[in-house]
Amino acid sequence: MTRTKIRNPLAKSARNRLSTESRQSLSPQPPVSSSRGFSRPSLARMQQLHQQIKEGKFPNCRKLAEMLEISTKTVQRDIDFMRDRLNLPIEYDPLRFGFYYSKPVANFPSIEVTEGEIIALFVAQKVLDQYKGTPFEKPLHAAFHKISDGLRESITFPWGDLDASFSFRNLGTTEADLVLFENLSRAVLRSLEVGFDYKKLGSSRYEQRQVQPYHLACIENQWYLFAFDLDRKQLRTFALPRMRDVWLTATKFKRPADFEISKHLGSSFGVFSGKGHFRIRLQFDAFAARLVSERRWHASQKIKPLGKDGGEGIEMTLELSDLEEITRWILSWGGHARVLAPKELQTRVKKAAEKLLEG
Repeated sequence: MTRTKIRNPLAKSARNRLSTESRQSLSPQPPVSSSRGFSRPSLARMQQLHQQIKEGKFPNCRKLAEMLEISTKTVQRDIDFMRDRLNLPIEYDPLRFGFYYSKPVANFPSIEVTEGEIIALFVAQKVLDQYKGTPFEKPLHAAFHKISDGLRESITFPWGDLDASFSFRNLGTTEADLVLFENLSRAVLRSLEVGFDYKKLGSSRYEQRQVQPYHLACIENQWYLFAFDLDRKQLRTFALPRMRDVWLTATKFKRPADFEISKHLGSSFGVFSGKGHFRIRLQFDAFAARLVSERRWHASQKIKPLGKDGGEGIEMTLELSDLEEITRWILSWGGHARVLAPKELQTRVKKAAEKLLEG
């Protein structure tokens, strides 16, 4: 089995995930043309082209290409974009062998960004704070700034006000090894079998696993790998903090066409997906009723008010395949929650509560 060394920075994969949707709303879009082969021009590069032309230097494609260290074809695409999409009056002077503005141009055209888009960008930056102090912090912020840097000169929105208005608080965040994450990311994206040492919950030792990785997901601030275990012949879930010594093989595999993470986790309350089928019935008193009703805890949940306008609380029903995570969630509500069904869940909650009281 061949091991492959990994050198890709996480910033590259993060940039690939973030760039498409974000730049569609925050950057000017070049026209699509199979004959001219447009690529997305750089805002910073176009601003430099604008400055050279505005100063009357009559730059041409060759000079601009040398100055910016790009190809002459790229310069020509940028010039075409500035003229055709940004409506800048760019003309070519055959006597001076360079470009000029045929009409006065005061400033480079600003990019219209709505207040909602600015807030969305700010919120995205805040979300990255959950990785502060972890190996992910620097590469994620680098990827984010590559998206946002081109907007700084045209944004006049009060960022300080936003900072005072929005915040996130994440409890129980875990540290993950950056190299480990890079290896798993590449394995998932390239459909390569991967091996690692893994320590199960309740175990004191690591054991080697070899899997076909299908999906990486961050659930409740912790990363999990969903993969087909080649030795156990089953789809298994692995928590990244319990892995070590991840290595890739050169063996390719084909992800099952019917695998969808939404289906796999559809009947789970969190990350555990069991093989059972339980119809959960819970009752919450008036104090907890409003808090519970304000959030969508599971796709199957149904809530029925008790008493007039829910004055006596609510009854919640859920369809789940496992009782482990719902047990912990019920206990978090203390005396404000009561299990109506099934009997097995009542017994679980009762035993867990009694154990908490043991001296």
